[in-house]
Amino acid sequence: MAEVDQVIHRRLASKVALVNQISNYIVGAGGKRVRPMLLLLIARALGNDNSQRHELAAVVEFIHTATLLHDDVVDESNLRRGRQTANAMFGNAASVLVGDFLYSRAFQMMVSTNRLRVLDVLAEATNVIAEGEVLQLMNMHDPDISVDDYLRVIEYKTAKLFEASARLGAVITDAPADVEEACASYGRALGTAFQLIDDLLDYEGSTAELGKNIGDDLREGKPTLPLLVAMQRGTPEQRELIRNAIISGEVDRMPQIVEIVKATGALDATREAAQAQAELAKQCLAKLPDCECRDALQALAFDSINRSS
Repeated sequence: MAEVDQVIHRRLASKVALVNQISNYIVGAGGKRVRPMLLLLIARALGNDNSQRHELAAVVEFIHTATLLHDDVVDESNLRRGRQTANAMFGNAASVLVGDFLYSRAFQMMVSTNRLRVLDVLAEATNVIAEGEVLQLMNMHDPDISVDDYLRVIEYKTAKLFEASARLGAVITDAPADVEEACASYGRALGTAFQLIDDLLDYEGSTAELGKNIGDDLREGKPTLPLLVAMQRGTPEQRELIRNAIISGEVDRMPQIVEIVKATGALDATREAAQAQAELAKQCLAKLPDCECRDALQALAFDSINRSS
């Protein structure tokens, strides 16, 4: 990961001062770096110690960072990772344009690997993520979406880059097709579990731990699984309260909504769904050699559902 950080800082360099300033601001905020870690662990588990893996790990982090820049503008967010978002600091226009810079820099780096398969995986992933963003936008303030519609947004918007990161770990080792698919399935399940817990923590966590404002999902009108389950299980009055909150993006009654979500068992149901995905992820690792990196990947699946931020 230290090698990846060196690549990130070297590749961020631009002759345009504002690009450097915003890129370093958001990348310097840290974050879990789960996606590049995933690529490195799978590549090492399959015996790859080529420095190309550091370049590609930086690529997936750039793509992820670009999506965050764009997300925060769309969602009108002002807090991420415990500090002001880039759009709050530098404005929406600058954030969107620097997000575009990160995407284009990522594609420059992909080309430098001289592997068409790498381009294929990441080009498809980037396209699917964009579709996921649009799907989420279409679902905003709609309390009547189905659980399947909600899960499709997760699959496209979040799980796809986890899947691509894991798949690339196998691609650069020239792993057999069945091993590559198992790695991709691991990443997809891990990403789904990760997002389910993110959605749960919006009703169970704290601003200090999460580094973002509690209730942001509701304010943005996002009908996440805790709310969908609570509406399914709640009384007509509880259902109507949550429906109106989603439609209006109104958080004044957040404490009452949190109580409904807890009382209906919606948080437990969301955690159980995340646990099922984490178990699925662990099963996919059977195709990897028994080694320290495979153990770390199993631990990562466990950690993804047992966290408070």
